[in-house]
Amino acid sequence: MSYKLWYWSSVQGRGEFVRLPLEAAGIAYRDCAREQGDDALVANMAAHERHGPFAPPYLELDGMVVAQVANILMFLGERHGLAPSNMADRLWLNELQLTIADLVAEVHNVHHPISGSLYYEDQKDAALAAANAFRAERIPKFLGYFEAALDAHPGDWLIDHRWTYIETSLFQIVEGLRYMFPRRMAAIEAHYPGLIRIHGQVAELPGIRAYLKSDRRIAFNTDGIFRHYPELDAA
Repeated sequence: MSYKLWYWSSVQGRGEFVRLPLEAAGIAYRDCAREQGDDALVANMAAHERHGPFAPPYLELDGMVVAQVANILMFLGERHGLAPSNMADRLWLNELQLTIADLVAEVHNVHHPISGSLYYEDQKDAALAAANAFRAERIPKFLGYFEAALDAHPGDWLIDHRWTYIETSLFQIVEGLRYMFPRRMAAIEAHYPGLIRIHGQVAELPGIRAYLKSDRRIAFNTDGIFRHYPELDAA
């Protein structure tokens, strides 16, 4: 069994939140657009007339399509033991993942505050104002929430004394914010020791360690969601 993962070929983006647990757990998958090109992704997405995805990422398996990051991860979590067995805990993990989706949307809106159809260069003044507010207010709001969630559960991991897909998503949040706002993150990381500890533990998982050293890990760039523009960063 091998999943078909469909996402844009040249960016980490939302697809990375799916790649990371697949890599960490050693689950076989094909990164289809990287093999076949983005035109193949567009064609494949259009071919799903019933229950088709609104946008990538999505997984294909045995004629089934699963789209939206939180939905995909809940599916993988239950199918591959990457989530707790208790229903209340599984729903809580999904709640956390949906909160991460909110954060990712706000990250994107920092550099595209007016419209996603405009280039960054066409909205730089608005992006500067958005970045100032995001750095000052929203990063502490979100990271503080995740830190409190970690504090509420003793143990090396968030829950069940082993990693789940939430930890790989939190790893990506830290990675992305460090790339996007290196000065800001350097100034505030000490306030979130649990989150930084989880980031380090995920980085040392054998599957993740191998993935980060491979060419399967696409580098951050200014076409993705997490984008580094020096003029938007400050401590």
